[in-house]
Parts: sequence; C-alpha cells; structure tokens
Amino acid sequence: MTSIEKIVRDSYRFFRPPPKLTLSEWAEHYGYLPAESSAEPGKWHNIPYQVGIMDAITDPRIERVTVMKSARVGYTKIIGHCIGFYIHHDPCPIMVVQPTEGDAEGYSKEEIAPLIRDTPVLRSLISESKTRDSGNTILQKQFPGGTLSLVGANSPRGFRRVSRRVVIFDEVDGYPPSAGSEGDQIKLGIRRTEYYWNRKIIAGSTPTVTGLSRIEPMFEDSDKRRYFVPCPHCQEFQVLSFPNLKWPEGKPLQAYFECVHCEKAIEHKHKKEMVEKGRWVGERECAGHAGFHIWAAYSYSPNATWGHIASEFLMAKREGPEALKTFINTVLGETWKEKGDAPEWERIFERREHYKWNQVPKEGLIITAGVDVQKDRLECEVVAWGKDKQSWSLDYRVIPGDTSEDFPWKELFASLLNEQFSCDDGSLMPIRMIAVDSGYNTQIVYNQVRKFPINRVIAVKGKDFAATLISAPQAVDVDWRGKKIRRGVKVWSVGTNLIKTELYGWLRLPKPTAEGEPYPAGYCHFPEYDEHFFKMLTAEQLVIRTTKGGGRRYEWEKIRERNEALDCRIYARAAAALSGLDRFTKDQWQVLKNQRSIEIGKTRPQNPSQDHQKKRKVSPFLKQDRSFW
Repeated sequence: MTSIEKIVRDSYRFFRPPPKLTLSEWAEHYGYLPAESSAEPGKWHNIPYQVGIMDAITDPRIERVTVMKSARVGYTKIIGHCIGFYIHHDPCPIMVVQPTEGDAEGYSKEEIAPLIRDTPVLRSLISESKTRDSGNTILQKQFPGGTLSLVGANSPRGFRRVSRRVVIFDEVDGYPPSAGSEGDQIKLGIRRTEYYWNRKIIAGSTPTVTGLSRIEPMFEDSDKRRYFVPCPHCQEFQVLSFPNLKWPEGKPLQAYFECVHCEKAIEHKHKKEMVEKGRWVGERECAGHAGFHIWAAYSYSPNATWGHIASEFLMAKREGPEALKTFINTVLGETWKEKGDAPEWERIFERREHYKWNQVPKEGLIITAGVDVQKDRLECEVVAWGKDKQSWSLDYRVIPGDTSEDFPWKELFASLLNEQFSCDDGSLMPIRMIAVDSGYNTQIVYNQVRKFPINRVIAVKGKDFAATLISAPQAVDVDWRGKKIRRGVKVWSVGTNLIKTELYGWLRLPKPTAEGEPYPAGYCHFPEYDEHFFKMLTAEQLVIRTTKGGGRRYEWEKIRERNEALDCRIYARAAAALSGLDRFTKDQWQVLKNQRSIEIGKTRPQNPSQDHQKKRKVSPFLKQDRSFW
C-alpha cells in the first residue's frame, strides 16, 4: 500500500460516522452516576434487567415503551441515560413530562444538571445558563440538533406549539386528572410527536390504585414482559413472585423464594447470579409497544434484600392498610385494589364490645371529639386513641336545638370541655381537642369556636381532594379594612377522602381470634351502640367518575341519607392528627402513659348532681341503660 493510499484510507476512517449504539451500550460506555443522587458515584454499569428496557427504547421496531415498576430498580437513571443518548448520539427534540412544574424544576436541578456536568460527552454540548443567549434554562436545554423541554403535567402551556420526537412521561400515576381544561396529558404529549415517523413514547411509573392508575392500562396494552430467572437447583426459568417469598415464623431476614418447579428454597445469595442469567419474556408478540414489569426483588440495592422485603411487608401489615398500600405500590410495583364498597355495617355491629360507656381502656392515651353541625342539632363522637392508631368510641351525643342559637352550643361545650373520662387504671383524662365542622352555619361556628383556646377547640372544613389529612390553618377573621386578623379564628382543611379511605380500611380489619393475639394497627373498637349508628358510619362508598377533562378519579357517594356518624369520626380523626397521633414516637407514647399513671389516686369526682342528671338524655344509638349529655 502506497503512502497516498494509506492517507486516503485514514481520511475515510476520520470522516466515518461513529458506530450506532444501543442505549445500554451508550450507557455502559459514556454513563456516569453523579454524587448528588447516587450512593456509589462514578462510572455507570448496567444491571442485566435494565439492559432489556434500555435497548427497547432505542429499538427502531418499537415505538412505545411502558415500565410499571417499584422503587429501587434504577429506572430514574435509565431515563437519565436515555436523555443523554438522544442529546449526544441521536440528537432530536425531547420532552420530559413530570407530574407538576415544580417536579420538573426539581428533576432538572437534581438529575439533569448533574448528568450534564458529570458526563463528559454531554458537558461540551450544552452551555451553562450564565448568559441570556445561552438557550439553557432550568426547564429548557438547547443542544446541537435538538432541545430538551421539561414540563409539568398540571400546566397545559407546556404542550402547546411544540413538536417532539421523543416524549418521556415520568411517574404518570402522579399526574393530576387533566392539564387544566385541555384534557389528558398523555394524549396531549403524544400529539406533539405526530410529525415524526421514528418517534419514541416512553412512560414509566410506580403504580397507585386499580381503576385510577394510568400506568397499569398502558402496561396491559403492551406485550407485558416480565423478567424470568433460572432456579439455581433445577435451572428452570420463572418470575420472582411475592407469594413465593417464604420465611420461617418470626424470622423474616431469612426469607427465600420457593422454586415453582422443584419447590426447593432459593436463598438470597443466589440472586445476582440468577439476575445475570435472566431474560425478559413477553406474554404476547410485540406489536410496537414493549411493556416491562420489574420490582424490588430483582434489585441490587442493599435495602432490597429478600429479608428486607419480608421485614417491610410484616411492618406494613402491622401499621395498617395505608402502609400496606405503600408496600404494594413501591416494593411490589403493583396497583392497590381499593375496596370501593362500604364495609358491611352488620359485621361491625356484630363485633361490638362490652366495655363501659365513657370508660377509657388502658391503651387509650389521648381523647378527641368531632362535631357535625346540622340545622336543628349538633352530633358529636368522642374517641380515645392509642398507639398504632387503635381507637375506642367512648360516646356518641346528639344535642337538639337550633344551631343558630347559643343553647345547643353551650350544652355541647359545657359537657365536653369540663368532663373528665374515667380510665381503667383509675386515672382521669380530659378531651384534648374538639374539631367542629364549619361547612354549615359557617359564621355561627366561627363565633362559637372563637370563645375557646385554639389548642382545645378548632373549626375545620372538609376538602374532598386534599393531598394531606389536615392542612395548615387559614385565618378567616377580618378587621374593618378587610385584613385578616392574625389571632382571629383559623380554619383547618381536612382531607375527607383520605380519612374515609383510611377509616374504611380500618373497619374491615378482622378481629383477632387467637387468645392473646394483639389487635391490628388501626383497629376500631365500639361499645354497644344500636344499628343506626353503624349504618351512618358506613353510609358512603367509593366510585370512579370521569372529569370534564377526560381524566378519572375516585369520589365518595352516599348510599344512605344519614352519614353524621361518619362525619363526626372524620373530624375526631383530624383532631387526633393535630394532637400528634401520626407523629408520636415510641418514647412519646410512653410519656403519655407515664403521665396517666401520675393521675392515679387523685380525687375522683362525685356522682353527678341531680341538676346535672336532669340534663342527661338517652342516646338513640346506645342501649337504654346508657346515656349521653
């Protein structure tokens, strides 16, 4: 070969485009993990189950990729490398949709900025946002051949007047029902890709609730791939399924999988070898839509050992339905099946307990009350609460009278605020907080609540779709200039949907059958109220409704006209949350228990006077030998 031929050959090699890489190859070659969001920063290395997901994203035969997953499987990093791939190796316009605009900003700062900074091939392609003409903002990054846009699913403007070849929908089950008045965000985002023959539509999420989850129907529409691994004993392939996770009684850290073929125990020490030999298998032939389900049992995370997963499950069972729901969503990567029907009132009625009216059991350590306001009466439930959110209904009172007048209010507060409830151990306990509904006769409620200290009596208002059990208070009193008075009446918003879901989960908990077996967390105890109380308590059910924007959401609807007992319990629960029920530590519960012990031996009140006895009225919800103030 002459020197001229060699020069020509080398010139061709210089101008030859780089080899086409798959996403997994690109990540292995160029990927880095930033220190801000990684336990082990530095060079990236693929976990075997991640390879199939990555390569489906860059497979030209596949247009859509859906991932229904748990936490701790590295999906966020997969998406980061996907963005890096399309910036560096296959430049094009990209859109990433986060649940809210705030989430998009957080994702940009916590994931995208470190990704660009720590990946050399990306750092040179995107300029820093130090000048006005850099084209680089928190929500928009420009690079040769394309643009990266980060938008919130709550804002319709992010979907307007743009075309994108790659759209990534992240955590779709966290999206609001619609993007303002413009409808479903996923449809809006897909519409932005219509001009590209080689478009990519990627969606991933931890699932939430069956019927409301967006990721579950998308996965069901795909080829539904699951990761099969070989048994180290018989070499037969199988999916790691939670029902096959076993452990010796009382020893969850010794958890193992039972092989579905040879039934031998597969210990955690075999996991890495099994995952390395694993493969994705779909339920049907792929027609351009690849779907993947992956959960924590496959993860290499030190917090995802099989023993750790078993321990998490047992803890969630002890803590109650909400904790179990979180486990199913975030550890198993599956949807929670909400029981929409109201609990059967007959079953709760049949498991009533014979404990003394107004008598606080030894486990009850704080008392709250919830008041529902009607035109011609006040209804109130008094509830004792203990560790693990167990509760005991102490009394249900109905105080007749025009609630626009003072009389029923005076009777209500005179009894509730002055009463000391007798405890099993001989101590006395007052009501810690009373929550009064302000949805009806609002100004009257404000006037009544204003008379008492804010740490004893509060006004509340139900909000169906609130994100928390109880929100920060809002001042409602104003002066002559219309300015809110700082020390005036405040109203707390109560997440009624959340509390109803929690309560109905508690009401379904089974009563222990074995002698000495503890009650489950959240168990609700009731005295011998009559059936009308329990019909009111279970007077609503959960249904799915379609919103104006085309989204879906759960709503509660009445199945019986009277639901005052349910409302009273909701407000008592809100008062308990403000009193510390959800945040007390083990030591704080012990302090409450010790404080009650100090009260033992103090002078007990004499029997009520005849005048006081005259004010007692027989409760329509209690047996005739019980009464209420």
